[in-house]
Amino acid sequence: MAEYEDRGDLGRYNSNNKLNNLTGKQWIKFTKSWFIHNPPPRKDKKILHPASFPETLIKEFIEFFTKPNQVVIDPFLGTGSTLIACQMTKRSGIGIELLEKYAEISKKRLFVNEKMDKFLEMKSENFYDIIIGDSRNLKKLLVEKYTKIPEINFCITSPPYWDQLKRSSIRQKERKEKNWDTHYSEDSRDIGNISEYKKFLLEQKKIFDQVYDVMNNNGYLVVITNNVFAEGKLYPLAFDTLISLSENWTPKDEKIWLQDDKPLIPLGVNSAWVGNRHHQYCLIFRKEE
Repeated sequence: MAEYEDRGDLGRYNSNNKLNNLTGKQWIKFTKSWFIHNPPPRKDKKILHPASFPETLIKEFIEFFTKPNQVVIDPFLGTGSTLIACQMTKRSGIGIELLEKYAEISKKRLFVNEKMDKFLEMKSENFYDIIIGDSRNLKKLLVEKYTKIPEINFCITSPPYWDQLKRSSIRQKERKEKNWDTHYSEDSRDIGNISEYKKFLLEQKKIFDQVYDVMNNNGYLVVITNNVFAEGKLYPLAFDTLISLSENWTPKDEKIWLQDDKPLIPLGVNSAWVGNRHHQYCLIFRKEE
């Protein structure tokens, strides 16, 4: 028989909740198909990834799709936002990052609020591992890291939006003027450098096929992505990602992240339609064998 815990304005928590530690009221609120999330401006733009996403956003997804001490994986770790969100929510995290420079930034950011010696003394069931390597070899990397691969309950990540960052962009003007990173790398293994659209989709799918293989049954995957306007037309990257991943993963839904804090840019004025894209797609999948 279920037991209920009254959490005041947050609602009541049902002890039979198998997925998370949220109340029914919190659960229902999160299932809204669109949301506005405007994180505070980053103070460390100079050292960060050219396409980072906020820990506060990831935190909300982690709290919905896992319970404390479960394991989250991110195959495109970047500068560590997912692991920081794991730290905030008392979950364990595994991040895989191709580029050593971003992996090193992740390590520094992960422990920025705690001195290393203090962290090592803490009695915690959680761990935070950063693995440098190509996520197309994800299973091999995990086997090499662990005697036994941990039970993985959730994956949240934001892959490159094809080679969008390689293209000239008004939105990257400030970073370019200050000599900050405007794209990921020149590494040939970086799928963000693949110019052929269909090949990019194929290589991206290989990574999520690997995630599928190591994920616990009934575990969830959230992919944050978007469609891409390039060469005068719209490439439906979010929709094609949904279709390609659905060969293994069961698609469950989408949440649309509205970004009403981004400035409007005069794209195509007096010439042709070019939209100001102020939203992202959070695609939700589940492993159902």
